[in-house]
Amino acid sequence: MLQGKVLVAQGGGPTAVINQSLVGAVLESRKFSGVEHVYGSLHGISGIVNENFLDLTQETTANLELVAGTPCSALGSTRDKPNPKYCREIFKVLKAHEIGTFFYIGGNDSSDALKILSQMAIKDNYDLRCIHIPKTIDNDLPVNDHTPGFPSAARFVASAFAGVNQDNMALQGVYVGVVMGRHAGFLTAAAAGAHTFKDDGPHLIYLPERAFDMKKFVGDVKRVYDRLGRCVIAVSEGIHDKKGTPIITKLSKTVEKDAHGNVQLSGTGALADLLTDAIKVKTGISRVRGDTFGYLQRSFLGCVSDVDQREAREVGEKAAQFANFSDRPSGTVTIHRVGDYQVEYRLSKIEAVAGLTKVMADGFINKDANGVTPKFMDYLTPLLGSDMARVGRLDPANKVKKILNK
Repeated sequence: MLQGKVLVAQGGGPTAVINQSLVGAVLESRKFSGVEHVYGSLHGISGIVNENFLDLTQETTANLELVAGTPCSALGSTRDKPNPKYCREIFKVLKAHEIGTFFYIGGNDSSDALKILSQMAIKDNYDLRCIHIPKTIDNDLPVNDHTPGFPSAARFVASAFAGVNQDNMALQGVYVGVVMGRHAGFLTAAAAGAHTFKDDGPHLIYLPERAFDMKKFVGDVKRVYDRLGRCVIAVSEGIHDKKGTPIITKLSKTVEKDAHGNVQLSGTGALADLLTDAIKVKTGISRVRGDTFGYLQRSFLGCVSDVDQREAREVGEKAAQFANFSDRPSGTVTIHRVGDYQVEYRLSKIEAVAGLTKVMADGFINKDANGVTPKFMDYLTPLLGSDMARVGRLDPANKVKKILNK
């Protein structure tokens, strides 16, 4: 039963809809008469260790609804990577505050922390339910058809590339846009989400699921440019060679690493600059531009998928319901697609997602490894929302005949 004290936290990279999950879990938990308090941990698991809690039971429903529609993590987040020693400190605090249910909204590392905590609770015979609420713009959690946060980020990327494509048509040249995605290319692939006309960009898409070859890349760009007089390219920040070495480490003189020892791929325009320089040098094309989307993709205000909003709220609500009715001490709420288009929610084993990564299916990537297939577009389209903007073109058939320059 869901009773006593409940704790909610948010971890990892923020999204445009993560607060929907927070509010869904809080409001649903407050419906159960046995629940005394719903606490929120500030800055994820680091807030638990430091006992930095807010009593969300005191928040008005009206204010919570306002927070739900606000992007980014209302409780703050953390990149702390859990291990058994760290989780032991968390567990001490949970016991001291008599927390009976812990909801953690996050991705791979967040689910891993819950797995460890659940095992500790069983070993210590402490009654603790650990429910993972899925979140990540990378869309890389196993078992799930897709993950809350991805559809809105995908909508932003698709919309941005649709605008870039219009710009590229007006002032022709080559454009390279670098999109988030270390191991999974779903978000980069979403750059094709607003394709309307046959020659719309991005004309080329490069994903971390396939080895990147610079010679082939330059050749692909030149072929498109020779045919259209322009070329729009979407590139994942995680592209690597056949040995698995990130391209940015091969081309850049200095390489930054994050707190976990991973090569720093976001927050720098190095990859875009290196690729645009390579195109200029090896093709002779002069007008070549590049951008790195960076954090803009994660929590962009006003570019939210209505499907994503609804489902992010529902996974939070389902977490509270599963905590109340399930006999499992832990689990992860997972999204499963049924029909065209509906979803259902299940409580899956947390071991099925903890610390694991899902990548794009082979059937989503074209045979030339530089684009996506119609099968991927069928998968993506319903996630982008019901009111995606459309572009129009003037009809070239209305061209007036020349008089002086025939």
